[in-house]
Amino acid sequence: MNAQPTDISRPVGDLLREWRRHRRLSQLDLATGAEISTRHLSFVESGRSQPSRDMILHLAEYLDLPLRERNALLGAAGFAPAFKERPLDDPALASARHTIDLLLKGLEPYPALAVDRYWQLVASNQATLRLLGGVLPELLQPPINVLRLSLHPAGLAPRIRNLGQWRAHLLHRLRQQIDASHDPQLIALLRELQALPAPALDATTEVSTPSAIAVPMLLDVDGVVLSMLSTTTVFGSPVDITLAELALEAFVPADAETAERLREMAPSSA
Repeated sequence: MNAQPTDISRPVGDLLREWRRHRRLSQLDLATGAEISTRHLSFVESGRSQPSRDMILHLAEYLDLPLRERNALLGAAGFAPAFKERPLDDPALASARHTIDLLLKGLEPYPALAVDRYWQLVASNQATLRLLGGVLPELLQPPINVLRLSLHPAGLAPRIRNLGQWRAHLLHRLRQQIDASHDPQLIALLRELQALPAPALDATTEVSTPSAIAVPMLLDVDGVVLSMLSTTTVFGSPVDITLAELALEAFVPADAETAERLREMAPSSA
């Protein structure tokens, strides 16, 4: 798919056709699944028929397009956006921001952070900050990219004891995100991360990569190796682009020793 997701300079039919192909669907597949005629879909894609606003949203729903790309399709057809995009500090999102802060604080003493669609840090708890000793200060200047911070040789990479496995896991997740959105900025990020120094991978590492919950991050903190599993939480059925693109990443102990060490690292409440 060559068009950028937010390109509204091209006809809506062209964009729909490319998203359909990107989803590996034939016209018959999409028409059948979306319960429209193949003839009508063909006319829409060729520009012989102008789709209605409802038809665009219906097809976008079936294609499982991100909200941002649904707005782009509407714009290409001359319609107003259906979904708003507000900064997280907008009063309308105050309850969502409060929920994020509660979740991050509630996960203490375990590390947790919120990231946007480009893996840029939005918020984090104190447990996360306690793991960042020795990181190059430049990598901690906003906007902080969490993937870059993890895999850069001046970031956490030298302290990740299973760097090959963890790197493969992160790049696998990024590729899945690219496959869903085909976002050029994410593609550029993937190329940047692939160019960073990396240990050789073996066959067992490659096989284990797709199982997110089964891949721990083994992080050396002051000579103690913490084993943590990553979990991801997203907002259910968001209608705001900012919330739709937000993810909460939490790291929970994979063993009792790690849980105890994380509790010891937390400041005493006494």
